Amino acid sequence: MQAKSRPSRRRTYALLASAAALATAAALASALPADAHTGKGHGHHGPSRYQDVQLLSFNDLHGNLEPPAGSSGRVTETQADGTTKTIDAGGVEYLATHLRQAREGNPYSVTAAGGDMVGASPLISGLFHDEPTIEALNKLDLDVTTVGNHEFDEGARELARLQNGGCHPTDGCYTDKKFKGADFPYLAANVLDEKTGKPILKPYWVWKKKDVKIGFIGVTLEGTPDIVSADGVKGLAFKDEVETINKYAKVLQRQGVQSIVALVHEGGFPASANYNYDCDSSGAGSGVSGPIVDIAKNVTPAVDALVTGHTHTAYVCTIDDPSGRPRMVTSAASFGRLYTDTTLTYDRRTGDIVRTAVRSANHVVTRDVAKAPDLTALIGKWNTLAAPIGNRAIGYISADVNSTGTESPMGDLIADAQLAYGKKLDPETDLALMNPGGVRAGLTYAAKGSEGDGVVTYAEGFTVQPFANTVNLQDFTGAQVIQALKEQVSGGNAAAPKILQPSKGLTYTLDLTKTGADRVVTDSVKLNGTAIDPAATYRVATNSFLAGGGDGFTTLGQGTGDVVGTDDLSALADYLTANSSATSPIAPPATDRITIVQ
Repeated sequence: MQAKSRPSRRRTYALLASAAALATAAALASALPADAHTGKGHGHHGPSRYQDVQLLSFNDLHGNLEPPAGSSGRVTETQADGTTKTIDAGGVEYLATHLRQAREGNPYSVTAAGGDMVGASPLISGLFHDEPTIEALNKLDLDVTTVGNHEFDEGARELARLQNGGCHPTDGCYTDKKFKGADFPYLAANVLDEKTGKPILKPYWVWKKKDVKIGFIGVTLEGTPDIVSADGVKGLAFKDEVETINKYAKVLQRQGVQSIVALVHEGGFPASANYNYDCDSSGAGSGVSGPIVDIAKNVTPAVDALVTGHTHTAYVCTIDDPSGRPRMVTSAASFGRLYTDTTLTYDRRTGDIVRTAVRSANHVVTRDVAKAPDLTALIGKWNTLAAPIGNRAIGYISADVNSTGTESPMGDLIADAQLAYGKKLDPETDLALMNPGGVRAGLTYAAKGSEGDGVVTYAEGFTVQPFANTVNLQDFTGAQVIQALKEQVSGGNAAAPKILQPSKGLTYTLDLTKTGADRVVTDSVKLNGTAIDPAATYRVATNSFLAGGGDGFTTLGQGTGDVVGTDDLSALADYLTANSSATSPIAPPATDRITIVQ
């Protein structure tokens, strides 16, 4: 189970801020001959010295083949008058059309991705171990991607199957055709087999078109083991992103490849959520913060651009490389809502990218274009197979159950479901805790298909909880429960708190005016109105990810008296079925369990 960001073990990231400004492209001043952006000569025979190469990129698709619902399927855009506009976006039928239109008139075009193409996927993909997404990416003509942390949700062996093909070892073949795997290479330069010390997949790949060649190096965040279940990364070592990129940049240069792009599944946080925000408005990279800033500042100048991801945010920025020269760093949000179009001007004389000529912009995958028929057919095929399972009603809601906020209604609802399930396993179960990164979406009241408003289908539940974690019971002392709550805002989570979603009855105060562990007010932690007794024993339900100490909650990995139950989605479905009906739908929980002081 994954969260969206992680603290670094060795780096301290400065928070960078700037004023927001309208921009649809980040451009670097060009200092080239007149033909530098044309790829045409001056009447001479043969190609010109400069050739524009189009780099199309996106990241964090997470198997969202159909248009994402709710806020997950929208982007905000700054208008010329300073107001904002919300645009419905996403869906691979539309993404295919936009990419194909963008490639028109660009014979030198390459498409790359920044990881998390699969994992935490909706039912249409997740039910079939993401084979549908790989098929869709093949049709999108993806040329190369790096691995992300979610590519390890089912382990390295399953990742290898997605790359190489073959039927699932347990579930077999889903159609009468054998799954052929990805037409594009997955890159994993910093993911090593602990026994051999070698990358588990290709570390780099070189794109070639006539006499033009560009190398791609792919890495995922070094902290992947902290946000993936232990089984998913067993036997693997994850190395430093910067050291790995710099290592393979030298390898590529020795092979005569001077133009290099790094695909980095780690990201940043722009000062504005609007996709067309100009984060260079007050200087190179001044409007973005987070892990990618430190990475970009330390990756060798031999790398000409960085395509990033993981944080699900949108930015097109320049960040100075170690030599002080601006370098393009991009991210296209998530779920296929945006794609980035970057122009890399290749110098045939040097074989390198002319850095001062690089320009880039994010574009919305709007839904006002024609759907790509081949992707529509693909979605139809897999939906037909998924329908008997996905269309089953599992409950009824009276309004949207949102997944946003420090404490979210969806997070509380999941915690309540796990508490109820825990009490079935053991009546002595006292409380439940849910990690926020495992709440992948909310539930929308409006019908997505023909099920009717307010109806929650299994497919919608799957989108909320796609990981197939189990619900586990463990015993903890009251002191350990309090310590686990303090780990939300201390240690590795101090800079980017991960607030556990509490079940009903568990209340406490989160004082954000304080620092570190003190932000959880110890004597405010109560269960059903009674202060937690540090010496007493409490039975706690969590998912298997937290029970393994995931997301920096080491204390939750130290429980005793373990009982392993069913998968978490089944617990949610059972809870909704038992507590709602068409005439008596369940209301979104009031988010009043955590009192926040700011």
